[in-house]
Amino acid sequence: MNAHPKLAAMTENLRAEAAIEPDAPITATPTKTTQIIAIYGKGGIGKSFTLANLSYMMAQQGKKVLLIGCDPKSDTTSLLFGGRACPTILETSSKKKLAGEDVKIGDVCFKRDGVFAMELGGPEVGRGCGGRGIIHGFELIEKLGFHDWGFDYVLLDFLGDVVCGGFGLPIARDMCQKVIIVGSNDLQSLYVANNVCSAVEYFRKLGGNVGVAGIVINKDDGTGEATAFADAVGIPVLSSIPADDDIRRKSASYQIIGRPGTPWAPLFENLSKNVAEAPPQQPRTLTHEKLLSLFKASDVGRDVELQRATIEDMCGPQASTKPSLEVIYDNV
Repeated sequence: MNAHPKLAAMTENLRAEAAIEPDAPITATPTKTTQIIAIYGKGGIGKSFTLANLSYMMAQQGKKVLLIGCDPKSDTTSLLFGGRACPTILETSSKKKLAGEDVKIGDVCFKRDGVFAMELGGPEVGRGCGGRGIIHGFELIEKLGFHDWGFDYVLLDFLGDVVCGGFGLPIARDMCQKVIIVGSNDLQSLYVANNVCSAVEYFRKLGGNVGVAGIVINKDDGTGEATAFADAVGIPVLSSIPADDDIRRKSASYQIIGRPGTPWAPLFENLSKNVAEAPPQQPRTLTHEKLLSLFKASDVGRDVELQRATIEDMCGPQASTKPSLEVIYDNV
């Protein structure tokens, strides 16, 4: 039976879209020296919290800062704007295209207290590739004149859990000078951090220039695994943000704690300085066993022995060996 015509047409359209190669990024020399920094980390580790407060502090120190959310969840700017959703570039671009209009800066870029911010966005669930959405989003930003914007710092918030080409764009194409990792004292966040180091190491071997400037330890409970990881891969700890109830409550209610004159101001002032000055470095990548060795054996299962399964385990005691159909020839 033939497939439904509409389904067949949709399938062909999706295949055609997937086959389209994105335009090469513009490599023109910027009119102003700008530090472009990509921040990676496991989902939920606190990248958006860290970046909102870091960008706010930088702006209060007189720096011109652009924060770009590159996570399909589009939650990077929510803390900065008090919980309000920022119209995304992809959604705005689609609406403008249908209306026959061009996208303008004011349609996608918003500001608060000196911080400029925008969200790339992503496709609806099950309706497209998040990585390709990142690529198309950057293409539009470049058409809007990204390389002529006069920012001191551009901070890119990237999801580190996934490894597809779109999310690795800044590393693979030298679109940033350095990478900063946000992690914590847990195996999953350090697993993601190790993957990011692996990507940087790989592309540097291919001639890339992006390096890792360091790690920010968020929700630091003092157990030390993230610090041990930083030492093992050869990157500095830029800041340790404690696991504190005051921080948790204020962050949950969309409050900026990185304001000059507040109790947490020195922490973000120091982070701002370290982020600006830390040079990009080539990290070492840990094997999975070495990563596990940073934790107690009882915490990560290193004291568990792998036992091989048998056909009797799979089929029960009545399992019998069936004759092979393979033809065996005698040596002549």
